Amino acid sequence: MSHIPAITCTSLSFSWPDGTAVCDDLQLTFASGRTGLVGVNGAGKSTLLKLIAGELVPSGGTVRVAGEVGYLPQNVTLDTGLRVDEALGIAATRAALHAIERGEVAEEHFTAVGDDWDVEERAEAMLGELGLGHIGLDRTIGEVSGGESVLLRLAALLLRRPEVLLLDEPTNNLDLYARRRLYAAVEAWSGVMVVVSHDRELLDLVDQIADLRSGEVFWFGGTFSAYEEALVVEQEAAERMVRVAEADLRKQKRELADAQVKLARRRRYGQKMWDSKREPKIVMGARKRAAQESAGKHRIMHEERLAEARERLDEAAGAVRDDDEIRIDLPYTAVPPGRSVLTLRDLEPPYGAQVAGSLDLHGPERIALIGRNGAGKTTLLRTIAGELEPVAGEVSAHVPLRFLPQRLDVLDDGLTVAENVARFAPGATDNRIRARLARFLFRGARADQPAGTLSGGERFRAALAALMLAEPAPQLLMLDEPTNNLDMASVRQLTTALESYEGALIVAGHDLPFLESIGITRWLLLDGELRETTPETVGRPE
Repeated sequence: MSHIPAITCTSLSFSWPDGTAVCDDLQLTFASGRTGLVGVNGAGKSTLLKLIAGELVPSGGTVRVAGEVGYLPQNVTLDTGLRVDEALGIAATRAALHAIERGEVAEEHFTAVGDDWDVEERAEAMLGELGLGHIGLDRTIGEVSGGESVLLRLAALLLRRPEVLLLDEPTNNLDLYARRRLYAAVEAWSGVMVVVSHDRELLDLVDQIADLRSGEVFWFGGTFSAYEEALVVEQEAAERMVRVAEADLRKQKRELADAQVKLARRRRYGQKMWDSKREPKIVMGARKRAAQESAGKHRIMHEERLAEARERLDEAAGAVRDDDEIRIDLPYTAVPPGRSVLTLRDLEPPYGAQVAGSLDLHGPERIALIGRNGAGKTTLLRTIAGELEPVAGEVSAHVPLRFLPQRLDVLDDGLTVAENVARFAPGATDNRIRARLARFLFRGARADQPAGTLSGGERFRAALAALMLAEPAPQLLMLDEPTNNLDMASVRQLTTALESYEGALIVAGHDLPFLESIGITRWLLLDGELRETTPETVGRPE
C-alpha cells in the first residue's frame, strides 16, 4: 500500500532531565515540500528534529513519520579510518557486486545487491554533483575538512533515497562552492524536507516557513524573505494596536478618576443634607441607599472598563515580538587610519596556503578571508594569533588582538560561564562580569551554568563575552565563521555591533550576505596563495 510522505506530531511533549520543558502538547504536521524551521536559539528546533528522527524519546505524545527518514545533524563527525564507500553506506553492496562480477553465485551476494545494480554509478555521480568527485570510493576519508564531512554525510543520505529529509544547519561548515552545490540539491528535492538554518540564501529556497516560538509553531507560506516582509507589516500593525490600547487605558483611568471625584462630591452633598435634616429621615435613608447603590454600580462599571482596557493592552503587547538578542557594547578600540595594525612577511603556516611577500593591515580595515574548505583559513588565523608556530616568515601584530575560533575552544568546559569570562579579565569585579554577561543573555543563575552544558548559540555568546571583556581591549578582532550556530536575531545584533566597532577586523567565513553587511573593505582569497579578489568572483560551482 502506497503512502504519502509526511510527519505528524500529536500532543508532543519533551523535557530535559533537569525539568526544562522544550515543548508541551505540540500539534504539528509537515507535508510534502521544503519547510524552513526557524526560531531563536533555545526554541527547540534541533530537539524537534531529533524527536522526529527518533534520536530522542518524547516525554508524551507521538511522532509518526510516513516514509524513510534521512537525518543530517548539526555536528557531523566521520571516522577518518573509514573508506568513502563505508561512509556512504554502500560497502557491502559494492563487495557483493564485485564478487558476482568475479563469477561467484552465492545467494547472499544477490540478496545484498537487491535491485541496486547501479549503486557505484549513482554514488560516483552523487559525489560529482556535490563537488567530491576527486575523493573516489576506495580512498580512506583521512582528515577531510568539516565541509567535506557534511557533504559526504549528505551524499550517504541521498543515496538511500529517503522520502523525508531533516537538515540541521547544513551550511555551517560549507565553503561558498559547497553551499552552491547544497542549494542545488535542496532545489531538486521532491519529498518532505525540514531544514533548520540561519542561511538566508538556503531559506529562500523553501516553500514555507515554520516559526517555532514559545512551544508553538506559526506558519507562513513562502520563502524567508517574504516571511520577513510580512512579519514587518504584522509587527507594525501590532505596535499600532499597542499604542491604541495604551491610549484607551489612559482614557479609562481618567474616566475612573473623574467618576471617583463626582462620587465623592455626591457623598459630601448627601452627608450635608443628612446633617441638616432638611427631609424626613426615612426619605433621606432611602436616597442614601439608592445613591450608594448607584455609586457602587458606577464604580464597578469604570473598574471593569479599566480591566478590559488592561486586557486589550496585554493582548496587543503579546502580539509584539520581544526576541531576546545579544546586546554587545564593544570597548573603545578606535584605530587611526594610518596606524599599522598587522604585518605578514613571507609567512608559511604549518599547512595550507603561504603568504608570499608582505601583507599589511592599516587602521580600521575590514578584511574578509574566504576560500574553499581546507584551504587553510583557520590555520592562517591561528598562526597570526600566535597559537601555531610558522614554518617560515614573520607575523608582527602592532596592537592588542583577540581571536574567536570556529570551535569556540577558548572556553573551559569545567568552569561556569562567569568563571570563564573572569579568566580573560582577572581585574574585573564579579558584578561587572555578571552585568556584561546579562547583555549576552546570561542572566542570574544562567551565568553559573557550566560551559560544557551550553548549546552552540549559547557557547558562542559566552565566548564572545569573554573576548569583549578581555584585558586589554582588542584593537584587532579575528573571527572564524562567527555566524555558525547563531539565530537570525543574534546575527543581526552581531552585525550591528561590528558596524560600530572602530578597530581592525579579519573575518574568515562563507556567509556572503553577512560579510557584505559588516562593511568589508578588502576581500582576500586563500587558494594556494593569498590574493585580492571580489565577492562576485567566488562561490560559483565549476
